[in-house]
Amino acid sequence: MKSNGIKWPGIKILDRYIIGKFLGTYVMALLFIIVVVVVFDIAEKMDDFIELKAPAKEIAFGYYLNFIPFFVNQFSGLITFIVLIFFTSRMAYNTEIVAMLSGGVSFKRFLWPYFLASCVITAFSITLNLFVIPQANERRIEFETHFLKKGRRVKFEEHIYRQIEPGTFAYIRDYRSGDKSASFLVLETYDSSAIQNSLEASQVKFNAETKRWSAPRYITKKYVDGKEIMEKHEKLDTMINLTSDELGKVENLVKTMGFKRLNSFIKQQRNKGSDMVRQFEVERYTRVAYPMSTFVLTLIGVAISSRKVRGGTGLHIGMGLGLCFSYILFIRFAEEFAKGGVMTPLLAVWFPNIIYAVVAIYLYKKAPK
Repeated sequence: MKSNGIKWPGIKILDRYIIGKFLGTYVMALLFIIVVVVVFDIAEKMDDFIELKAPAKEIAFGYYLNFIPFFVNQFSGLITFIVLIFFTSRMAYNTEIVAMLSGGVSFKRFLWPYFLASCVITAFSITLNLFVIPQANERRIEFETHFLKKGRRVKFEEHIYRQIEPGTFAYIRDYRSGDKSASFLVLETYDSSAIQNSLEASQVKFNAETKRWSAPRYITKKYVDGKEIMEKHEKLDTMINLTSDELGKVENLVKTMGFKRLNSFIKQQRNKGSDMVRQFEVERYTRVAYPMSTFVLTLIGVAISSRKVRGGTGLHIGMGLGLCFSYILFIRFAEEFAKGGVMTPLLAVWFPNIIYAVVAIYLYKKAPK
């Protein structure tokens, strides 16, 4: 079958054999690691569950059911790489690959079933990232705030700083999501780094329906020619370009947003002139870039493990783990560079894939043909 001059290899017995090995081992490894992690996690958190009286149903369906997709996606690349090297190096050690290549199968054709299996894993990971994990994270974080000691304050920091529009900043202290109230609110307006005016209020409340903040009393301050003019007022009732959804910890806030909502939120924050837009953009690009790394890691893994060498599977796994961990470390550095403004978020997130794609191509050319 041909289409636009490109021959479609089809899916033959050899392809089904490799795809079955790849995906079957991947699923078994995932299930094994999930069971081990959940057992150890339960043992670690059991005291909190008992002390804070977490219902068994909530533990199973409110926490662990939503924790598993997050964990699977977080380590999918590493698990894929280890699994691929493990079963491919076993094939090489048993001279199966030599037999395939000697039988007239080109190395490029040999890679075809690996590519198909990688497509399945990539599609699975992207689906989790875009549609499943944001909702799961929201329910998981909600459980942690109620039934884990270390999660009690994970959703909201004690001191919250946000830029609500260019030149205007808000400071909120001790925000409580239960009654949507805070002990203290400050709004400050700057012009050329010099403060122009401010508003301070205690015991403020947010009305989710009207989007207004209210307080029994408040103080305004104006700064004219270096002098402070202070006035006291009764009953604050004002609309501020800041909602309760924007008060959560940044890393938790964006991780609970679906892709469409995240895009709208980034646009809103950019219009406000927020200094956290880069951090939000890193999260957006990572949701696609990280799953796409499966193709790069697959090519590296096959190129390394398809050669029969002394040391066998152990040597292959050791080399593969070194490359994989260096890749993960590279990703973390690139993300920090993006957040710090050294690189654009799009380039920083995709840069590790580009660099390791070059490494993958080099290893592919050196692989046995």
